[in-house]
Amino acid sequence: MTNESALKIRKEIVPYLPPALQSKINALDEGHYDALEEIRLRVNQPVALNMGKREVTLDDKGVLREDFKRGYIINKEDMKRTVASVSENSYYAYEEDIKRGFITLPGGHRVGLAGQVVWRGNEVGMMKNISSLCFRIAREKKGCAESLLPHIETEEGIMSALLVSPPRCGKTTILRDLARLLAGGAGDKKAKNVVIVDERSELAGCYGGVPQLDVGGHTDVLDACPKAAGMMMALRSLAPQIIVTDEIGRDEDAAAVQECLNAGVKVISSFHAASFEELKRRPATKRLLAAEAFQVGILLSRRNGPGTIQEIAGWD
Repeated sequence: MTNESALKIRKEIVPYLPPALQSKINALDEGHYDALEEIRLRVNQPVALNMGKREVTLDDKGVLREDFKRGYIINKEDMKRTVASVSENSYYAYEEDIKRGFITLPGGHRVGLAGQVVWRGNEVGMMKNISSLCFRIAREKKGCAESLLPHIETEEGIMSALLVSPPRCGKTTILRDLARLLAGGAGDKKAKNVVIVDERSELAGCYGGVPQLDVGGHTDVLDACPKAAGMMMALRSLAPQIIVTDEIGRDEDAAAVQECLNAGVKVISSFHAASFEELKRRPATKRLLAAEAFQVGILLSRRNGPGTIQEIAGWD
């Protein structure tokens, strides 16, 4: 019986790949699909598959190889076809997405782009001559945040929380599940009004404005919206009880978090750091921690796979 990961990848990712790669990916043993996190295409370089703890390539016969010299080489025609496919043959219709560096596919999967960046004034005007693509496979792990709920939804009420981790440790997946649980009324708890400010279109994976991933029945999503601006928009018009956003770090993000807390709205967010000690040294979070903006800190790692809860600290 075909597993769920295989079905999703074959249906939602493979059709966008170059024809020469489609049969090779489809022919993989199904056990490999569960580990597959990224597919990277670079012009004149071997295709790369990120399988979590290892990166491999595919040879001309579709066999996984650790020796990249034996991998299938992506040519300019492969790249041209793939860019046309992910942009639905309308590069200009996706111009705003391309300027942000990624396109979201049905299913919530994200395709990161790299190429020649053209600046207009002080911002990216466009990107052309795309030379590499990174297909990041969106996965839901429903229930992965259940063990955190008692630390966030207590008898005293909702606690503002900050997930701390290095890259690729599952913080976005856990944030998404926390939003789903809180907005769905887990256990005997009432559903909360949640707003997700999804600057990078990863938490909800919106396609055409509609979340492709389950973020809960009482959740509103501000997709592709800068975090600071989105938090202020949510306060003004969406009456949230909780705001969920990913990867705060700029001074304006910290100021917006403080505004939310002053308005009685709880914030659940994340920050890139390898430890709580590193977190406390960063200017933006140092200011928030000094103001007791977050009551709970959750440190993640990949020790036992993505999403490993390394430590939970109370900061109130």
